[in-house]
Amino acid sequence: MRTHRYITLISATLIILSGCSKDFLDINPQGQLVEEQALRDPNAAEQLVGGVYNTLYFGGFGNTTVGFLFECLNDIASDDTEKGSSPSDFAAGGEIDNFTVTPNNFILNNIWAGHYTAIARVNRAIDILSQSTFEESVKNRLLGEVRFLRGLYYFNLVRTFGGVPKLIRVPDPSEGNSDEFQTRASQEEIYNVILEDLQFAADNLPLKGATAVGRATKGAAQSYLAKVYMYRKDWPRVLENTTAVISSGLYDLVQDYALIFRENPVNNEGGNNNIESIFEVQTGVNLGENAVSELYSNGQGPRSRGGWNDLGFGINTPTADLANAYEPNDERRAASIIFINPTVVPKAGGDPANVGTVLWDGFRIPTQDSVENERYNYKAYHSPLRESPQVSNNKDKKPKNIRLMRYADVLLMYAEAQANLGNGGEAQAKLTLVRNRAGLDAVPGTIDNIWRERRVELALEQDRFFDLVRQGRAGTVLRSKGKPFVDGKHELFPIPQTQRDLSGGRLTQNPGY
Repeated sequence: MRTHRYITLISATLIILSGCSKDFLDINPQGQLVEEQALRDPNAAEQLVGGVYNTLYFGGFGNTTVGFLFECLNDIASDDTEKGSSPSDFAAGGEIDNFTVTPNNFILNNIWAGHYTAIARVNRAIDILSQSTFEESVKNRLLGEVRFLRGLYYFNLVRTFGGVPKLIRVPDPSEGNSDEFQTRASQEEIYNVILEDLQFAADNLPLKGATAVGRATKGAAQSYLAKVYMYRKDWPRVLENTTAVISSGLYDLVQDYALIFRENPVNNEGGNNNIESIFEVQTGVNLGENAVSELYSNGQGPRSRGGWNDLGFGINTPTADLANAYEPNDERRAASIIFINPTVVPKAGGDPANVGTVLWDGFRIPTQDSVENERYNYKAYHSPLRESPQVSNNKDKKPKNIRLMRYADVLLMYAEAQANLGNGGEAQAKLTLVRNRAGLDAVPGTIDNIWRERRVELALEQDRFFDLVRQGRAGTVLRSKGKPFVDGKHELFPIPQTQRDLSGGRLTQNPGY
């Protein structure tokens, strides 16, 4: 039975999809994609690829790719956030926070299962597209899109678990129990897969503006290539790819940082898919409410202690340490963190001192005695007053786009590459662009300054823990903040026990677990 279940995971094919308002997710009238049609009809092939993009929605408390649980894993393990919510809620998140995580933690299993289900769908699409008979340039573009997603998914897996099984083709049913699919490849092998996928994508994808909004682009592939090379410390390649993105002239910084994470632009600034956006998860409003990454917004929304209709579960709450990391007058602090105002005794004469916390849209959160936590993630907030509502009363289905790659990250990667290559002036120039947007003056383009900037610029965006690990200072930083991080162990998370059992014990465990 275990073998059968694992074969099902690694050889999963396309899932029947419900309709969505986004063009690349539209399906044919029969409600399913016909693989035979995709072999000869580019329109059917587009629908096939749309089914792969839907894996970006895997989330909630279930199988996950880039959604709520993956956000929690990366943020909570770092010094940027803590588990949050009420003390007795979300114990699995507490294990991540306290580095007491075990192989039985459901977060890890659902991240593993979500990513491999998505990779199986990519592999099936590659298998079909590779046999297609329509125009080569269209075929390669579609292959570039799905290979971009596979590269992204393996990048998540290798940073989370280290070496993992290398599944880059659809296995024959007779191969499902073979060691090839049930043992771990090395980190080096997985990084080679990632780089090959992203390079193919960069070579075959169109520029931003030449394809539908939400689809992977050449700039997105180059940005992720730069990030992967940054993790490999290949600074000339980081510089090459970030320079290509910058020189394209297709991206810029949104001048008001707070508007980056809104649904709608204000005076043509910010909003979904803004000029700073390089790749983000698209959402839509439909009757099935399946064009969203469930719980991404509501899971992190302010939580009530009673007496008001709250905004969520209050999980993944910013730490006081993060709040204190911002320099005076840094505009990003108020745009990144919702601060809950304290409850005080009313002033003499009935002057109402307890006004609560009023958000950008006018929504009022009561004072601290009615709210569970002191701080919340503002970047995950989806306005119930001025942004698209979910169709039903299920607040877990709020249609919040997830920003996965921004131009500011590219500028900071460029700066770090230049600093490592001895070009401090060039490093400072790009660092200054990011700081000026936040209302701050220039500082020298040193590695330390760039690392500090990465923290506050990319806070609460699935980056901090992995960043600390690749910088080689996770233990030093996190132990100084009171976390019991063990060098040589906690840089990686344990291989889920469920997956080891399914492999018959052939998946080896990471050191220390």
